[in-house]
Amino acid sequence: MTKPTSSVKSSFSKSSPLMHNYGRADIAFSHGEGCYLFDTKGIRYLDAISGIAVNALGHAHPGFTAAIQQQVARLVHVSNLYQIPEQIKLASVLCKRSGMQQAFFCNSGAESIEAAIKLARKYGSKRGIKKPTIIVTDGAFHGRTMGALAATHSPKYQEGFTPMLEGFVRVPYNDVAAINAAIAKHAANVVAILVEPAQGEGGVRKPSATYLNELRSLCDQHDMLLMLDEVQTGNGRSGKWFAYQHNGILPDVLSTAKGLGNGFPIGACLTAGKAFDIFQPGHHGSTFGGSPLASAAGLAVYEALDKEKLVQNAAKRGKQIHQGLQKALKGCTELKEIRSLGLLIGVELHHDCGELVMAARKRGLLINVASGNVIRLAPPLVLDEAEADFIVTVVCEIVKEFRP
Repeated sequence: MTKPTSSVKSSFSKSSPLMHNYGRADIAFSHGEGCYLFDTKGIRYLDAISGIAVNALGHAHPGFTAAIQQQVARLVHVSNLYQIPEQIKLASVLCKRSGMQQAFFCNSGAESIEAAIKLARKYGSKRGIKKPTIIVTDGAFHGRTMGALAATHSPKYQEGFTPMLEGFVRVPYNDVAAINAAIAKHAANVVAILVEPAQGEGGVRKPSATYLNELRSLCDQHDMLLMLDEVQTGNGRSGKWFAYQHNGILPDVLSTAKGLGNGFPIGACLTAGKAFDIFQPGHHGSTFGGSPLASAAGLAVYEALDKEKLVQNAAKRGKQIHQGLQKALKGCTELKEIRSLGLLIGVELHHDCGELVMAARKRGLLINVASGNVIRLAPPLVLDEAEADFIVTVVCEIVKEFRP
């Protein structure tokens, strides 16, 4: 593998026509192939972040490319004023794989969370609750639109955008006792619990093995909605179609996006049980949601996940990377913990380690750092054994060389 020797000078300056709301790296890519990206100088990198857990099929996947090319040639957009056969088909596929009953399509993870919040409020309204309240958790990231931002736990993202939307009560993650206390305190108003099965932006943090099961029981006991944010963990990344399937439960509301479109913007909010049929005409909508092209992209992703056994591959390669890192970093004093859920892997260090993004890039590997001190790995689900070994090798090198 060719290794980069220098970085590309950033083209994003104060004279740029783009708003300056991203801290962009000084690199740009010209094309991709499988698990690899090539920069504008022709240098190849193994992409272990996948556009932040988006490119499940990697780059330039032949089947995916052909499917969206064919759809573009037929029909791109008609709006939800009309029947969209591709959308109905994708909804059926998602419901089959998730166990859910209905789907609403939108364009992003944040939009799918906004839909979930509205569903919870409508559910409360139907029960005569005037101030419906949703329990959310510390360390959560649900998006940056105003409703999702209120559910998110990040003062740095919320700063300057207050007052936040009301109707949320925050408790520690992975703390059932705290949720019980919140229910007792706000019993008349609590309508839902919204959590991530594993916190991606929060540092790939996993709860106890029974956490989701206990939340399911609480929601059943108190007639609340269990709403799961699987924007990052869904669509095969966890080694199951959806992460809650590791627990053998079913939520009432499921939000997902990212890997669903392999880079084409699409999100979905699915319902079952108590949340079934809450939305009626006029309650919610999206001009672009579930367009023929977006739906074709989602169908192509799910066809590849199934035919190429990529969900199983995510479980296998995730285990390989976890075990490889655990073995190679044994005794490393800087290592705090390794956590994984399929091909979503977090390597937590004792110190902030943002500089390791560049250290990995110089070795031909693209990673990112979440929560300040956690190397986050989310490679494409098409990752093979040799590519997984390369990730282990580079991550171990940069961690062992790290001098905070």
